[in-house]
Amino acid sequence: MQPNQEVLTRWSNSAPFWEKHHQVIRQMFQPVTQALVQDAQIVSNHIVLDVATGPGEPALSLAPVVAPKGKVFGIDPIPEMVAAAGRAAARLAITNAQFEVASADHLPFQPGTFDAVVSRFGAMFFPSPVDAIREMLRVLKPGRKLALAVWHFVEKNPFHHSVSRVLDRYIESPPPAPDALDTFRFAAPGKLLKVLDEAGAIAPCERLLQFSIEASISVEDFWALRLEMSETFRAKVAKLSQQRLSEVTHQALESLRAYSSDRGMSFPAEVLVISGTK
Repeated sequence: MQPNQEVLTRWSNSAPFWEKHHQVIRQMFQPVTQALVQDAQIVSNHIVLDVATGPGEPALSLAPVVAPKGKVFGIDPIPEMVAAAGRAAARLAITNAQFEVASADHLPFQPGTFDAVVSRFGAMFFPSPVDAIREMLRVLKPGRKLALAVWHFVEKNPFHHSVSRVLDRYIESPPPAPDALDTFRFAAPGKLLKVLDEAGAIAPCERLLQFSIEASISVEDFWALRLEMSETFRAKVAKLSQQRLSEVTHQALESLRAYSSDRGMSFPAEVLVISGTK
């Protein structure tokens, strides 16, 4: 199935901002990366595939884990994201990570290539999740594991709702269709688990990861980061008058201050981690 062009465009437009905030994003979602390492049973010298790597995460965080002889391959359908991942690898002097443009349901690798396959916040945007999981299983070695992380319900994640609820007061946001390519597409426990089962994963399982999203930045800088990370948020803000934008900014900052301290921002967060074996 062809990727949704609207979704591709949205991520292409966001790529420069994800590259700009790469270090903060890496810090915020490090606990999710650690969960994927654990559930996919990634160890040194493994060959690992990161599907929907974006600007290089978690691939770049996995590269030291699989050293000295292991390697990480990151794929993403957005050329701008892949280019950003390559630049990040060069900046970090990481030589055992390689990136290329590809979609989840057409992986450019031979069967049985990888010791583990992971995807962090990518599965929600797969045009055909069953086909994507089947592809991941195809390129896995027998007996090896894949692990996917997706957001739990929005009300459990103020990282999202502390901003979105403010914007929704000013701009009508109809709910997405039940299976739309949306951030919370697989928020319901069991939904992605069924996809793994249908795709043929052995003993698929699911766990709830509760953690804190930490960002060593101010409330004002976090507000700017969230707007830049999200094409949806940027599009909504662009519709506001200057007066309305001032009101939204004030209310958003007040909402975000509930999660700030001298050390920066800290949000309670919940993610589902779904894994299975070939």
